[in-house]
Amino acid sequence: MADENEEVTQKSSGKGLIVVLIVLVVLLFAAVGVGGYLLLSSGVLNGQQQLQNQNQTTTEKADAKDSYKASINDLVLNITNAKGREKLMKLSFAIKSTEPTIESLVEEYKPEIVDAVIAQVSSRSSEELLTVGGKALLKEELMDDINSILNEVSAENDDIQKNSIKQILFTSFVIK
Repeated sequence: MADENEEVTQKSSGKGLIVVLIVLVVLLFAAVGVGGYLLLSSGVLNGQQQLQNQNQTTTEKADAKDSYKASINDLVLNITNAKGREKLMKLSFAIKSTEPTIESLVEEYKPEIVDAVIAQVSSRSSEELLTVGGKALLKEELMDDINSILNEVSAENDDIQKNSIKQILFTSFVIK
């Protein structure tokens, strides 16, 4: 009989321990939830988020203010493929710059810029130009060439920024 009482006591104390653990876990979750609610309602977390949003908006506005665009549209160029067969390419692109007068500069020196584009494109095969890497390389080299042209023609004018071309964006790129 004494053995049966000991077994009953051991079984009931194990159940009690599980119940206590469950209650502690529930209380822990409730405390974390209440703490999170208080942080959100007091604005501590919202203030940081609003500060991040304000910084991002300010950066985007600064980028938009410091960015000017000009376009070169509808150039039709002759290129060859790897087998030496000729193909036609239609190319349009936008020039993104930090120079406010970029549009008038591009218009004034368009023949020099188009000549540089023709030289760069004709030195490549159509297969190379159709790859992502080939397009990226063409963008970089066009940006360098156009910056060189504008730096050269504006060498005497200190009002025009040097190396102001920051990006070339293809708006039309067709090879047929």
